[in-house]
Amino acid sequence: MSDLSDKPCDFVLFGTRGDLARRKLLPALYQLDRAGLLHQSTRIVGIARQQLSQDEYINLVKEALSTFLKEPLDPDSWDTFSERLFYYGTDFTDAAGYADLANHLNADNVMVNYFATPPSIYGDICRCLHSNQLIKIDTRVVLEKPIGSDLKSSQVINNQVAEFFNENQIYRIDHYLGKETVQNLIALRFANSLFASKWDNRTIDHVQITVAEEVGIEGRWGYFDEAGQMRDMVQNHLLQVLALVAMDPPVNLKADSIRDEKVKVLKSLRPINQENIYDTSVRGQYTGGYLKGGQVPGYLDEQDANCGSNTETFVALRVDIDNWRWAGVPFYLRTGKRMPTKHSEIVVHFKNPPHNLYRDSYRQLPPNKLTIRLQPHEGVEIQMMNKVPGLDQTTRLQTTKLDLSFSDTFKNARIADAYERLLLECMLGNQALFVRRDEVEHAWTWCDSIINAWQHTTEAPKNYPAGTWGPVASVALITRDGRSWEE
Repeated sequence: MSDLSDKPCDFVLFGTRGDLARRKLLPALYQLDRAGLLHQSTRIVGIARQQLSQDEYINLVKEALSTFLKEPLDPDSWDTFSERLFYYGTDFTDAAGYADLANHLNADNVMVNYFATPPSIYGDICRCLHSNQLIKIDTRVVLEKPIGSDLKSSQVINNQVAEFFNENQIYRIDHYLGKETVQNLIALRFANSLFASKWDNRTIDHVQITVAEEVGIEGRWGYFDEAGQMRDMVQNHLLQVLALVAMDPPVNLKADSIRDEKVKVLKSLRPINQENIYDTSVRGQYTGGYLKGGQVPGYLDEQDANCGSNTETFVALRVDIDNWRWAGVPFYLRTGKRMPTKHSEIVVHFKNPPHNLYRDSYRQLPPNKLTIRLQPHEGVEIQMMNKVPGLDQTTRLQTTKLDLSFSDTFKNARIADAYERLLLECMLGNQALFVRRDEVEHAWTWCDSIINAWQHTTEAPKNYPAGTWGPVASVALITRDGRSWEE
């Protein structure tokens, strides 16, 4: 396969010894190199505080790949990849420590800086790069979430970065946007007249978006108890997926055309505040229970837990979009930890035909459903009604599914990890899969209203046993509208 990068990069990975880099970023770069998608002159410069020799760093990367790749490390691919690796040790916040970094870079390469570090030091790193004259007009910076904990703090971080980088140089990453099935949403909606002409309130009854996690907090108590499921999942992942499902057709596939339409959706979200918080939201917190046949602790029983914490580990929302396309169509969002399975999907429920010809057999016909599975088993599934073969005088119907599983449809195609796509796109200079600043701010504005309303209520999060689909109140949230969750 030929190189896709039209210009070589120096991919500078700040925080190269961290968990994200070892689990996701370095394996993604290796897979891109193995697929022939990196320019032959592209180099990878890992930066961390520790002083390591070149050989020590190469061994560290090899250990990470051997641990986190799903397949054995290919010796020939590793030999090629390891030649791209360089290491630089410095304190991220000390400008003097960057003085020799230029000698580790190729002046002819585009510098792509990936900040796999706490957001609190994004501004410091930018300042250090600037003071050492390492920022050029084509230099890029990739920012990992979370960018702030509310609108105000996100603006502080974004302002710090914007002091040194223009918006067209900034790539705010949300790994959900790199998932194959999330990208396929645009193709599914706008390349198929079957859906393009029926994607509005005339034919769609409601939409459900579920992101369920089996895991608990995995030792991240300090971070998660400050964030909660609303900040950790809803503000970024779920709202990004919602925007892609609900947006109007962009004028073209350029980055800002797509992002303009997503912003319109976020601006159209009906506010959830103290007036309607009880009717539109449920927050929960898991207690001890059983998962995969084993006993697991409750949130307040986790290591280092604050026993008085009211942080939510589960959120369910009824979301209304106040525009012409979606007026009267509720979007139900649900996400939680310690749920029965790891499971992310979008389910679009279509309205029933206006007249039921089969009412003698079916008082109410089951609705057609379009299910887009994000993980696991990526794919698309359509539920419809078919006649049961036979000579019966009464026509019998049954629900059937057209399953377009990616693994079945594209049998020999490897499904790339989301980070592979996103790292390639930032090296190519394509911002379409990255989040613009106004998207971040509109999302925070909407979520801040919900968090503020919760803080003004006297109710604690509803308990739910680990291994279940959340609090009973989340069932009531949707059933009072005459609907039910997909499980």
